[in-house]
Amino acid sequence: MKTVILASLIAGAAAFAPAPKTASSVALNNVLGKELGAQAPLGFFDPLGLVADEDQTYFDHLREVEIRHGRVGMLAVTGWLTTAAGIRLPGMEEAPFGFKALSMEGLPSDVRGTVPLTLMSVYFITNFMQDSTGENEFPGDYRNGLIDFGWDNQTDEWKDRKRAVELNNGRAAQMGILGIMIHEQLGNLNDIGLPQP
Repeated sequence: MKTVILASLIAGAAAFAPAPKTASSVALNNVLGKELGAQAPLGFFDPLGLVADEDQTYFDHLREVEIRHGRVGMLAVTGWLTTAAGIRLPGMEEAPFGFKALSMEGLPSDVRGTVPLTLMSVYFITNFMQDSTGENEFPGDYRNGLIDFGWDNQTDEWKDRKRAVELNNGRAAQMGILGIMIHEQLGNLNDIGLPQP
């Protein structure tokens, strides 16, 4: 009887023992796994296998798109939080925030003109924020030889750290604005500590 109890205790303990760590073959064999952005806890994360063939050009394109979307996401979260706090441009004090800002019902026509202005901004970001000179140092570098602000004087480690911060903040902002939009439509922004428009 004692041996049966001992065997069941050992088997029960073995069920909760940590499994040996095995890295996926994609992460081990992928030379892109050392790229900026392959950070803990996920490491190199490509669940759809978009760059399984290790095409550096396509990876750089995807990274540039990710950075661009991250920058727009950071602007979107900042804009949403600013308008939710009641801060408005002069003449737009009565403008709603969130999705209700798109309708602009009952507001003067000059205020309603901000929707086309927003669409023009999207057009500008899409068509003109590009590396037009071919001098970019990394994907998403749109300085085009015009703006520096001391970037070129910094060390490579400093640049990599700042780029990683921008990449992570952009990823978080994309998830943040998505969460805000979903909860606004669900009508429960108040439950997560944000004002419901």
